[in-house]
Amino acid sequence: MVGVAGVCFLAYSAVSLSRQENLQSTGYDLGTFDQAVRSYAGGHWPYSALKGSAHYNLLGEHFSPILVLLVPFYLLVPSADTLLLAQAALLAVAVVPLARWAQRELGLEAAVVVALGYGASWGVASAVGFGFHEVCFAVPLIAFSLVALAEQRWQPALLWALPLVLVKEDLGATVAVIGLLAVWKGQRLLGLAVVVFGAWASVAEVLVLIPLAGHGSGHAYWAELAAGPGRRAQVGLSHQLLAIPYHLFFPHAKLETLCALLAPTAFLALRSPLALVAVPTLLWRFESANHAYWGTGYHYSVVLMPVMVVAFVDALAAGRRRGWSERAVRTALAVSLTVTGCMFARHSLSVLLEPATWRVSAQAGAARALAARIPDGATVAADSNLAPQLTDRTTVYLFAPVRARRCPRRSTSSPARPSRLPPTAATSPARWPTATGRSPGTTAMSCSKRIRPARGTAPPSGDRRAGRSAARRPQLTVTTAELLRGFGSNGTGPNSATAPVAPLITLSIRSTNGKLSCSPAVTTYEGW
Repeated sequence: MVGVAGVCFLAYSAVSLSRQENLQSTGYDLGTFDQAVRSYAGGHWPYSALKGSAHYNLLGEHFSPILVLLVPFYLLVPSADTLLLAQAALLAVAVVPLARWAQRELGLEAAVVVALGYGASWGVASAVGFGFHEVCFAVPLIAFSLVALAEQRWQPALLWALPLVLVKEDLGATVAVIGLLAVWKGQRLLGLAVVVFGAWASVAEVLVLIPLAGHGSGHAYWAELAAGPGRRAQVGLSHQLLAIPYHLFFPHAKLETLCALLAPTAFLALRSPLALVAVPTLLWRFESANHAYWGTGYHYSVVLMPVMVVAFVDALAAGRRRGWSERAVRTALAVSLTVTGCMFARHSLSVLLEPATWRVSAQAGAARALAARIPDGATVAADSNLAPQLTDRTTVYLFAPVRARRCPRRSTSSPARPSRLPPTAATSPARWPTATGRSPGTTAMSCSKRIRPARGTAPPSGDRRAGRSAARRPQLTVTTAELLRGFGSNGTGPNSATAPVAPLITLSIRSTNGKLSCSPAVTTYEGW
């Protein structure tokens, strides 16, 4: 089974690194975690400038000090690729305890199905296809813990579960449920201690540690949970409590997520008490007002994959002990493998079968070549898809596009998310083109308005008439890397209004008559 884990590691690494090479990874969240680990490696708190401030502490958003374990590897290879490879390894390691336990309980055939079912599961694929996230540490911990719990090895089971409280603040509730299962199986004293520890850890992290790291700003995600989907502030507490069962299953995206979780197990996971470990994660996701938590996208379901696999194997093992025929067990395994195969074509691991995955596009290559010309240590405001290319050697802020379809007549600096952009960028002259506020990957700009050059500068080419003509030409951006603005770090930081002079680095990639052209420019502004 170590060989299967190795194949999974190679597959996850190939998908992650291919997306990074082709500028498909984003500042949220690969860039932010790269900044955090880089900050840890420098002996500081996990600061992330992409969140809007050079001193934004990620512990004030999610309590994930376990990221410090990546520092030794990051010191050897200081790159966002290090995080992607670490995530691939952590996700692949979980195959080993799951498949070995299935082999001990059900035989080699079941072990192969379990290895493929977990390794090619949609939850793991969603995490691999969406950059890096701290929850990858939780996946092997949950797998080892639940396998030991199913085999009634109580101390290893609970010891594997305890570090979950260092991965994310909500996982303390998961630890508590694992403790409750130990109590139910007869380990009262040890199980109750783990229940108390898990519950106390989550409460302390949400109410004390996170607000403390966030300078008393509170836990933003707790506010989303308290609001609830579709609720109003004036609705009473009793009404909200009565509405909880409804919000657990509707809108329909939640039901789709539940079906996607249970279908690969032929819905047999419901027969195992180990499936209860998934309840805390599903509760906070479905009770949140954030729509992104409800569906099968992103990385939020990856911690549920080992839970469903362990519950599936436990249900089959219990059924065999109760007299299930070998044919019934094989039928369940066949259904699981079929469903996994059908879902494989819909998630990000399927890109391994596409030729484009194994080459770097011309646009991505041009953007990376120009980004490489930015000096180390510079302070840059970058497009989200360019941020992970720069976070390992520069201080990167998120360049927020202007949400406008038409070019304004006069200067109107109104970024969509101004809090994520240095104040110096928000006040920069509007003679430079701006991108429309479309989703990443579809950024486009077509503007025939005259773009006035800076006073005292020479025309772009030829005489002044030629310069005016060139300034009126439409410009079409064909990649998300439309602008890349750099701000000098003079000791006061980019968020300081006292910075008198800062270089502006503009990177644009445009298409003219079907030909790709790249044009960097550097200028200087004074008097912010």
